[in-house]
Amino acid sequence: MPTDVGDHTQRGTRPLGAVADGAGSNRGASLDFGPMRISYHMMSSPVGLLFLARSPRGLRYLEYMDRKSLKRMIASHAADLPDATWEPSLLDLKPIVDQLDAYFNGLQPVFEIPLDQSGSDFQLKVWRALSTIPFGETRTYGQIAKQIRQPKSSRAVGLANNQNPIAIVVPCHRVIGSDGSLSGYGGGVQKKKWLLQHEARHRALEERHSDLFAVAGREPGRRADR
Repeated sequence: MPTDVGDHTQRGTRPLGAVADGAGSNRGASLDFGPMRISYHMMSSPVGLLFLARSPRGLRYLEYMDRKSLKRMIASHAADLPDATWEPSLLDLKPIVDQLDAYFNGLQPVFEIPLDQSGSDFQLKVWRALSTIPFGETRTYGQIAKQIRQPKSSRAVGLANNQNPIAIVVPCHRVIGSDGSLSGYGGGVQKKKWLLQHEARHRALEERHSDLFAVAGREPGRRADR
């Protein structure tokens, strides 16, 4: 069963530093005086080139580049952050890059990444609900709608899911149609399919290892009974 929006499961994403409800009304606002500094970096991955950008508060964007140039990626956020200064910096993004590399290698089911989410109140509720979906599991749009206590908003949930600006870390790929369909993902069906299969495979391996350790832990007791 899905957990409440405020809860975070052991395998879910922990949105540390995420803005509180209502903060979406201050789109692009910074806690500091002067222009907001945005650090950005491009990294390769099994699902293509990823564009990462963070503010001093946390990760702001994680998007699929899909053959778009860095200049075009930055320009797409000009309206959202009109006064921002954009600077390339692997150093600023390295902790995030390292966690993503670990995720793609099946070594990090839970992200520990501060987020700087900006959106409407409804979008923020949906995105936070996404972060409670455990690694290797899925939810339907209807289940997310019920989780945020707006059970008739399945279509609006689908739109907010599609508009999530922090892919993978905020796992919008874990939301599927009530019939099991993989539609509604901004990155495309093939990327969504790859991510879900990747997580399912590594979760199954982890559970298998856990079962083996549990059996091994019981063996000495069995021998003693003999």
